Amino acid sequence: MQLDIDALSTFYEMARGGADLAATRLAAMTGIRARVRVTRLNFTTPATIESELSDGVPKMGIKVPLEGGLAGTSLIVFDEAGAREVAETLAGELRDDLREGLFESAITEVSQIMNNGFVDGWANVLGTEIDVEAPVYVEGSSPAELLDREDLPESTTELAVAFRSKIEAVETDMRFQHYLIPERESVSELFHRHTGERSIDYGKLAGFDRMAQRGAEEVAANLTKMTDMETGIDVRRINFISLDAIPGEVSNARLVSVAFSFDGRVSGYLLFLFDEHSANRLVNATVGRLPSEGFGDLGEDAIQELCNIMASGLLDGWANMLDAKIDHSTPAYAYDMGAAAVDPLIVGLVEQQEFAFVFDTRIDAEDTAFDVDIYVIPDEEDLRDALDDLDVTRVDDAEVASSYSLDEADANPEEVSGGDLF
Repeated sequence: MQLDIDALSTFYEMARGGADLAATRLAAMTGIRARVRVTRLNFTTPATIESELSDGVPKMGIKVPLEGGLAGTSLIVFDEAGAREVAETLAGELRDDLREGLFESAITEVSQIMNNGFVDGWANVLGTEIDVEAPVYVEGSSPAELLDREDLPESTTELAVAFRSKIEAVETDMRFQHYLIPERESVSELFHRHTGERSIDYGKLAGFDRMAQRGAEEVAANLTKMTDMETGIDVRRINFISLDAIPGEVSNARLVSVAFSFDGRVSGYLLFLFDEHSANRLVNATVGRLPSEGFGDLGEDAIQELCNIMASGLLDGWANMLDAKIDHSTPAYAYDMGAAAVDPLIVGLVEQQEFAFVFDTRIDAEDTAFDVDIYVIPDEEDLRDALDDLDVTRVDDAEVASSYSLDEADANPEEVSGGDLF
């Protein structure tokens, strides 16, 4: 299956337009003004979808089978607090004993109207008819309570296409999520009708994703060696996303970021993001003490050195698998609000392309509160050329070890200096 870049852009806008229409219909029905927080076109695994729904927060909503021009499963779920706000907005004048009895029907009705907004938006963009079957009310705090196994792709390892939108109320904490998980045959047919010159092979994208996974495994292994914290990969996906939407993907909290530009067979940007607690934990594990205020020069240098080692492990693995050379810059450190940490990367790419494949990985520690988000944003043209030349049979056999070993890490992190991305 060939994935045409222009078609992906169209499908992304389809998802975005459907989310906007759903938010508009929510406001018309309930008076709750809402905005689209983020829209994603993901290439991901069933395990990642399940992980995203496994945050322990009770959810209520509907699951809707789709047929016709776009077959698959549509899922809309509200967090429990948001669901009750919506239900009480519709049933607020009823007696308490009646209001609770109408809760399920109120959520089903609102969710169905919003789902029809998504579907109408997709049908308009695709120029096709999409048949909507009867909705099924779902509630629970685990993926098994919200989706049946047959709603997810059969293969547990093969990449699947999934559309995801997050919508939140403007004046309250209400938020909900929408997933569209199309059937593979339906996706293949859509891309078959929209194939042009700017296409990439789906199988090779899956091979590149496997490269990214092996690189992430190397990063996790290096983190474990450097910190004595057992770490593993929690979330892994490829996002096809508008560049100007990437800052919306990042938490609004104050974050520590370390960014690199890289160049060679593939060029682009690599970003490591830590929340304050995780950055403190990392510094404490490597330097031996927590910083009293901020991170100080010692803490900054320690984080940069560790990220430099992790960047080398990831990119050297890619270079080995591509049988090519990939160089990266010195680290650029920032301690700022989330969006501000990402903006310099977007500025560096936005003049060349509107959309990007973003390889998004989260690594967390098993026994302590620690995680790091890794974003790899390659140049689109370089990525297409690299995929054309990629021998997917080499992916599992190529060496992924970094040419920059842990033994070469500077024993005195105070001497590590930050760099500039541009």
